[in-house]
Amino acid sequence: MDDNSPAVEVRGVTKRFRDVVALGGIDLTVPRGTVLGLLGPNGAGKTTTVRVLTTTLVPDEGSARVLGVDVVRQPDLVRRSIGLAGQFAAVDEMLTGRENLEMVGRLAHLERAVARTRSVALLERFDLAEAGNRMVRTYSGGMRRRLDLAAALVHRPPVLFLDEPTTGLDPQSRNNLWDVIRELVAEGTTVLLTTQYLEEADQLADRIVVIDRGLVIAEGTAGELKSRLGATVLEVTLADEAAAARAETVLTSLAALGSGAERDGPLVRLTVDEGPRAAMAALRALDGDGIAPAGLALREPSLDDVFLALTGHKAEEGTVPDQPAAAGRSRRSGGLH
Repeated sequence: MDDNSPAVEVRGVTKRFRDVVALGGIDLTVPRGTVLGLLGPNGAGKTTTVRVLTTTLVPDEGSARVLGVDVVRQPDLVRRSIGLAGQFAAVDEMLTGRENLEMVGRLAHLERAVARTRSVALLERFDLAEAGNRMVRTYSGGMRRRLDLAAALVHRPPVLFLDEPTTGLDPQSRNNLWDVIRELVAEGTTVLLTTQYLEEADQLADRIVVIDRGLVIAEGTAGELKSRLGATVLEVTLADEAAAARAETVLTSLAALGSGAERDGPLVRLTVDEGPRAAMAALRALDGDGIAPAGLALREPSLDDVFLALTGHKAEEGTVPDQPAAAGRSRRSGGLH
């Protein structure tokens, strides 16, 4: 197999659930040893894409390959090369953390001693060593998420699929998980990461694909996507809607190229290229027009900002629900099916 070929390649994949189009013909390419961030709101088609690539869902049209292997024609071979941590921790509450990992290793056809050695190492890596001999039902949500990711790594897969891995985690657990993902990529693992959070994709992904209603609507590096929005969002709060309407007119000229000011009740929002400088210019412009703001804030672009700029609607509006995963344990490797 050509080592320069993509780790993941998707061409024209469609998937329908009766009258609902979950995927409308998407294309994706993930080079080996990189992270692709699949960014989109709930129901955009992210989980459906992961399920196709991990062989738990057959596409209606198009093709998908993992390490050059067709996911429909040779699903067993694909499963031997991948790890999956889904949105919900697929761990057995009646076993200890160590027993969960060893079980996954044995199902992946590892020798008992190898499964035990790797389980101990992974418990240590995910800060679960002290809890390794406790029943998983005593674990917190964050601990279960970490154990679930550890289980996806027992057989050392070259390609790892992470479906919203930090949902529900506290900031410290999220940052720790980010560090682990960075380490895995440095060791050569290819990662496809789905997320609703622009910050997460910004932190981890070499490239980002934005998906909405089953379609790819934008692709690029985090910097390229941010440049389409302006690097910073400036929000100005006024005393009332009448003052906001006046401020909207005044501030439009300060917005990043290709965008304008947006009014939401007494709030005026605009994307800008240089946050601090734009904030000072906004205050001067408002003062020159006799408008006194009640508040002013700068923040990084959010997913809603991305979607509003790219689609004209906010992330939570008008999405199509992803088909829920089938009940039972996630398929982590060739041994779990």
